[in-house]
Amino acid sequence: MDTFTNHLIDTDTLPKFEDVQFTRLHPKYWRVIIIELLITYVIFAIIIICIFYFNTELENYTYQSLAGLSLLFTLIFLFRHLAFGKKGYAFREHDVLFKSGLIATTTTIIPYNRIQHVSLHEGFISRQYNLAQIQIFTAGGSSSDLEIPGILKDKAENIKQLLMGKIKIQL
Repeated sequence: MDTFTNHLIDTDTLPKFEDVQFTRLHPKYWRVIIIELLITYVIFAIIIICIFYFNTELENYTYQSLAGLSLLFTLIFLFRHLAFGKKGYAFREHDVLFKSGLIATTTTIIPYNRIQHVSLHEGFISRQYNLAQIQIFTAGGSSSDLEIPGILKDKAENIKQLLMGKIKIQL
């Protein structure tokens, strides 16, 4: 009969994910973000112009509202640009990592043995730049647990094959 043991683990000897060299998102993905922001800005600007055009009492506030909208989108643009530089991904022997966040950094680590499904997503704008997004699903959820955007499509397909191979090995 085996005796139950429960020894302490020296946490100083554990591997540190902070030491991992993360791969940055492809620079073309920044163009996709800019285009998406511009499309959103134009839609909001058209809505504001229509609201003020059809409501003559507010007509004098059209320029102030557009200026406020421009300031808001400029701030969003700056934050998205700074956050873009902080995103990265890495594939290690036993897991996949994704790091993001500007003010608070989040590092998501998913062991390969938890992955249930992997998909490749190409948005309309991303497709124009030959970019794709890897979506990784684990058990117990209808949405993906990890999304890695801004990867060249060929590389994304190779990553998907790598992950699918890891899933098959575990079965």
